[in-house]
Amino acid sequence: MGLSAEQIKQSLDAVAAIEPGIASALDKAGYPEPRIRERGHATLMRTIVGQQVSVAAAASMWRKFEDYAGTDPDPARVLAADFDTLRACGLSRQKQGYMRSLCELVAADELDFHALPADDEEAIAQLTRIKGIGRWSAEIYLLFAEGRPDIWPAGDLAVQAGLAKLLALDERPSEKRTRELAEAWRPHRGATAIFTWHVYNNPAL
Repeated sequence: MGLSAEQIKQSLDAVAAIEPGIASALDKAGYPEPRIRERGHATLMRTIVGQQVSVAAAASMWRKFEDYAGTDPDPARVLAADFDTLRACGLSRQKQGYMRSLCELVAADELDFHALPADDEEAIAQLTRIKGIGRWSAEIYLLFAEGRPDIWPAGDLAVQAGLAKLLALDERPSEKRTRELAEAWRPHRGATAIFTWHVYNNPAL
């Protein structure tokens, strides 16, 4: 479960109290809507399916995959499938490798989505053991599926661009600079990240 509307509001109010650029943007753009995904392996399966394809193609592939593996896809059923079965769902050889990596970790009880480490960096390290899941995907999962309040996906280009608008920067900051700029906003960086996407997509700002 992601951050609630009330949690987002409280966090952004706290950051706005110390950052005039965010306070000003809040007045103009308002608070962003929550972004919520289900906790569990299915959410990361869907992430793998959607990598490097259009939204429409990902949706089509996911429907086919669900038809085979179920609406809450069973890792054992995925592991039992041969190449052609998963290929019929639209999964390339690479995506199949990523999917099997995820399913093997779950099936071996080496990755429990309902008992990830409380420490964010340790949780990211657990998730990035999955082939095809990098830091960004792990951070997005922890923010939207677990509602961790201080996740800051500094490598996200939209976060960087949104931050440039919020702080009136001359150019989009680097990942390193994006991390540095947000240090003062701990432990409210998760809501701030959601706000940067909100601002990035708002033509009025």
